Amino acid sequence: MRVPAVLAACLPLLALFAAPAAAQVVDGPAGRAAPPAITDRANLWVLDLSTGGRVTVWLRPDVAPKMVERVKTLTRQHFYDGLAFHRVIDGFMAQGGDPKGDGTGGSQLPNVAKEFNYLPHVRGAVSAARAEDENSANSQFFIVFQPRLNLDKKYTVFGRVIDGMQYVDAIERGEPPAIPSRVVHAYIASDNPPPFVPAPAPPPSALGAPVTLPGTGAPAGAAQPELAPGDTPAATRRTPAPRRAAPQRR
Repeated sequence: MRVPAVLAACLPLLALFAAPAAAQVVDGPAGRAAPPAITDRANLWVLDLSTGGRVTVWLRPDVAPKMVERVKTLTRQHFYDGLAFHRVIDGFMAQGGDPKGDGTGGSQLPNVAKEFNYLPHVRGAVSAARAEDENSANSQFFIVFQPRLNLDKKYTVFGRVIDGMQYVDAIERGEPPAIPSRVVHAYIASDNPPPFVPAPAPPPSALGAPVTLPGTGAPAGAAQPELAPGDTPAATRRTPAPRRAAPQRR
């Protein structure tokens, strides 16, 4: 049976859509460096978070070689171990990598020149935070919760979360958070990091002796006032007003 010419022309396209995702990777434009394999352990940044799990970031030295090299250097110096996510905006991003914990700090190494590239600020993108000077990136980074394409080609995207995004989603919100989440340990996968071990839970705080409320004869905390239907205790009401400012070093 002969195949009509139009159908024959479409067969390669149909085969592309039928192929597994891994087989659909095509070469980029001429002159563009090829990205490392997603299994290349030399370009996998491993972050053990206090939120309960391990996050794996695929580093992209093909588009941001200077920032990737900076992250590898600081990671091997254990610079990121214990640092907090000091600025976390719901629906936007989680920013960390500052030893001062207030957005003004960095490493002792020189700043990194801008490497703005074609990678978008989509969910899971990892980008370099900076001050107003486009060449002021240093150690701080942010992980995007939801797409923020207005940041494209204004900040250096140098990686993407490929595993453990649920632990990024669990990072405590706030500017700064009341109890900030932290990077417990950071590793480069090719350095053979140990298996993830959850951080120990903090000990329960002592409540002290019961307190009797004046005029009631009942210990404090023994009863709660009844709430009207649909009402909430004043202490739990929130009026969220998330800022949408771009991540930056102050």
